Amino acid sequence: MSGALVFKRENGWLPKVIREAEGLRLEVVGGADALHDPRRFSVPIREEHLAVIRADLARHLILSSAVGPLCHAAGIRGPLDEAAAVALLDPILLARPDEVDAFLRRTKWERALLVAHGADIELLEDGRVLASLSAATESSNWQRAQTYEADQRRARRGVTLSPLDAAILKFTGQYLHGSTIPRRDPRAVEPALLPVVLRVVATAERACADMNIARDPRRGKLGTDKRDWKRMEAAAEAALRGEHPELADDAVRTVTFLMCSEAAARARKQPFDVEVVPPGERELTFTDDKEVERRWRPGDERGAVESFWAFVAERAGSRNEVFTLEDEDPGEGIQLHFYADSIARIATVPQGDGYRVEYGLIDDLAHYRAMVRAYVAGGFGALDELAGWMSDHAAFEDARRRRDGSRRG
Repeated sequence: MSGALVFKRENGWLPKVIREAEGLRLEVVGGADALHDPRRFSVPIREEHLAVIRADLARHLILSSAVGPLCHAAGIRGPLDEAAAVALLDPILLARPDEVDAFLRRTKWERALLVAHGADIELLEDGRVLASLSAATESSNWQRAQTYEADQRRARRGVTLSPLDAAILKFTGQYLHGSTIPRRDPRAVEPALLPVVLRVVATAERACADMNIARDPRRGKLGTDKRDWKRMEAAAEAALRGEHPELADDAVRTVTFLMCSEAAARARKQPFDVEVVPPGERELTFTDDKEVERRWRPGDERGAVESFWAFVAERAGSRNEVFTLEDEDPGEGIQLHFYADSIARIATVPQGDGYRVEYGLIDDLAHYRAMVRAYVAGGFGALDELAGWMSDHAAFEDARRRRDGSRRG
């Protein structure tokens, strides 16, 4: 700030008045620069503007709410539209209350700022902006503003929440932002409604009691099985709609999200495959589609199954979806095609120069897990009953296309 401070309020973010050599200026903080530091702008004002800013908090707040969009429009380095800012001064600071309200109906301004400073929401929505600020405060409550904006988003979707719906969303921490990972916060709920909220959550818990969400190494180290998620989600939703039909969709959705996200968090603390598989006595080689290789040897800290899936989780990606688990000594192995939900088992032809390749369709992640376990524990022959193996590649591709078509249908 280059000029001398003339007036500012306790809230340092509201526009200040400074005096420079050429006269009074309104200094506004708004937007951010390329380093995310706040930008400062200033526009010329007159003495009568200063008098109103000093005496009338409501008009000061309205002016701030109207200048804000101009600051954001300036971006990280552009100039403030000074003419547009100056054009706000007289209509907001010097006009009659009805004229102020009429002016705001054709001007862009930030409602959330006024709500944060205590605006009466009913009057604000009725277009009586100046009257809505009769009890405004210099201090701000942005939690109130966030709640208002969340309610407005729901209103635009045609959603009306009951007190119980709202309490459930507050319990999970999703009242303000539906994308927030849900949690359990009993303190956010009014004591009278908490027992009912807990009964709703208990309904979903009973429905999901025997269900789990597995880790999915195809989706990285933190990935979980989408199908498991959808099954748990469906079970929780059915139970909630059956026992609590009065709940809004938003409330049902947040409880099912809570069940699934908690199950996924538990899964990430578990091995990639929780089944116990004999460690095996043969050395195995893992490779991916980028020709990265890793060897597993008997006596390694992790078993072969877990080591293989850890390798997949580390290496898998949209351009790396073929993984091989091979026993080089007899010349056999399995190749997992994640992009096609299929598998191939490959064996060297005895006393020959080529390989015998058979293809199988895979149903889901659990099917892949069963294949890997069986191969590690029993080798090539242990896979016989786990797929309808086909040696004709064209016939296999036809079967895969039919399978994929039935899934889409």
